[in-house]
Amino acid sequence: MSTPRVFIIRHGETEWSLNGRHTGTTELPLTANGEKRIRATGQALVGDDRLIVPSQLAHIYVSPRKRAQRTFELLNLGCRDSLPWQESQQVQGLNIRTEAKVQVDDDIREWDYGHYEGLTSATIREQRTTNGEEPWDIWRDGCPGGESPAEVTTRLDRVIHDIRSRFHQRSLEDPEAKAGGVGTLSYEHRNIDEPAILLGGAFMVDVVETAGQSK
Repeated sequence: MSTPRVFIIRHGETEWSLNGRHTGTTELPLTANGEKRIRATGQALVGDDRLIVPSQLAHIYVSPRKRAQRTFELLNLGCRDSLPWQESQQVQGLNIRTEAKVQVDDDIREWDYGHYEGLTSATIREQRTTNGEEPWDIWRDGCPGGESPAEVTTRLDRVIHDIRSRFHQRSLEDPEAKAGGVGTLSYEHRNIDEPAILLGGAFMVDVVETAGQSK
């Protein structure tokens, strides 16, 4: 069993993300290009010989925002169960690739930008200058009428605790666990108290070798 990992996937392009407007609570659909790029991402990164192996997924958390849910659909992970935001799903004949349960979790929603919702960073800077306020730093100032950094940290800490206690602790106790994970959140030394971001390109090795053998 590989060292447990967490894959974080951002939603695809929307009109507001395309022009730099901060999007928190506003529901916006993906653009046509956004859907196209997410499909391509799924084809490149999801599969038995790819970074994300559906059959090895233990659990899936999805934001309540419709853009995030559409992004998840387009990745084509092949879930057996109906998705929580769909009234029904015909599973017969579908390519079932994972038994992982999908959970809509409000704690992983995007930042609530409050009064800054729909504004670009440039507009926010202009407003703050006019009001005699110091330059905006979201990690320090948060968003008036929205969330503070402490509030966002609190809810994300809940998600991290849930992942580590329900799924990661048991895996790290497996003496056969091997190092794994590329560009993902994981752990050093099979230790739950040593979270780390693992970087590199090792996950491409199998793909490259397979391609080389087929030539």
